[in-house]
Amino acid sequence: MYSLQDKDKLACSKIVATGKLLTEKHLVAGSWGNISCKIGESIYAVTPSGKGYTSLTDEDIVIIDQQCDTVWGRHVPSSESKLHVAVYSAYPEAQAIIHTHSIYASALAAMRKPIPPIIEDIVQIIGGSVNCAEYALPGTQQLAANAVSALAGRKAVLLANHGAVCWGKSLEDALIVAEVLEKAAQIAVICQSCGGAVELPADDVAVMHEFYNKHYSKRQMGEEG
Repeated sequence: MYSLQDKDKLACSKIVATGKLLTEKHLVAGSWGNISCKIGESIYAVTPSGKGYTSLTDEDIVIIDQQCDTVWGRHVPSSESKLHVAVYSAYPEAQAIIHTHSIYASALAAMRKPIPPIIEDIVQIIGGSVNCAEYALPGTQQLAANAVSALAGRKAVLLANHGAVCWGKSLEDALIVAEVLEKAAQIAVICQSCGGAVELPADDVAVMHEFYNKHYSKRQMGEEG
């Protein structure tokens, strides 16, 4: 059985705090959606299945391995553990993943439409449009494969008729991605109802995304003055 270290306990505490923020920001409701972070080589801390965020405690968090088997914890891990592990495997730089059921992102996912590159902050973080993955049943390996395919180098993806998945280099980073994604989705829905938005030029998108990666993201994390 896995032996919990101090750094793992801190990770569990951060997941619980992030869950409460997701509820406050209306990015999830009840026990839907899920959160994880990488705590070791092929070892991940993940929210449990069926536990609401408002009552979640550090001891409720589950530790799983690359096969999604529980190595520590008293609860069943999130049903989307396969999705989380697949994203970590495809993107080694990912240290945290947040799966949201926010209203506007879910609306576009229900329409199976991408979020176009129409707003500065979304293109800085994502690098272009946010794709919508092909539909698959929740909790399946097929859903995980479809999500990874549709990510296509981005930090977020919509899940058809489901919600959104965002990854970051920390839980704080993943939360920023989730917030900006929902804002961009809301703007896209509004624009669509008013005749459509004008997308940013591809060259400008590339410039802004490069600036974010090289400078602004580091300033957000206190790594650059």
